[in-house]
Amino acid sequence: MKNTVIFDMDGVIVDTEPLHKKAYYQHFKELDIDVDAELFSRFTGKSTRNVYQMIKEIFGIDTNVEELIQRKRTLFYNLFDSDPALKLLDGVEVLIKNLYSANFQLILASSAARSTIDRVFKRFNLFPFFSHLVSGEDFPESKPNPAIFIEAQRLSGNDKSNCIVIEDSTNGIQAANAAEIFCVGYKSENSKNQNYKTADLVIHHFDELKVEELELI
Repeated sequence: MKNTVIFDMDGVIVDTEPLHKKAYYQHFKELDIDVDAELFSRFTGKSTRNVYQMIKEIFGIDTNVEELIQRKRTLFYNLFDSDPALKLLDGVEVLIKNLYSANFQLILASSAARSTIDRVFKRFNLFPFFSHLVSGEDFPESKPNPAIFIEAQRLSGNDKSNCIVIEDSTNGIQAANAAEIFCVGYKSENSKNQNYKTADLVIHHFDELKVEELELI
């Protein structure tokens, strides 16, 4: 019986991807590098650290990774704090509250930095619903490496057969597959160039997920 739901954050709980993309491209302009759409699509689901490790390798940039991360983070926070339109994705708040009321354990496993996670959770008052918040910055490799989901499952105290992952990216779905955890692929209108073929279930809106049905998956 399923009793734990592991959520990704960006693209699942809140759509900060446009803000991240804008911050990245502001930084790429400062670095005087040309990142095309195909290359940028490969960054989806990866931590900022892993993105800049790739950038350094591809473009031969000498700047320290930590310095690159901090500059992009500053640009992102400036955008985050000045965007009154930022909101939770449609239907996810109802799903979170319904799962919590049904005694599901909720865990976040996001590639985002812990400071970004805290910023989102504070803005939308999500802390009370989640037992654990796991950040990708604590792992040497990002999704599709399954380490973050393996750790989330370990923290749950439940067997992986009792867990469900909700993901919106190719990398995240592959990570859930590698962790051998049932994966719901959230293919929203915001999804671009992502592969959902290996998701165990694909949805287009959160109202497709019924608590009583999730228990029996």
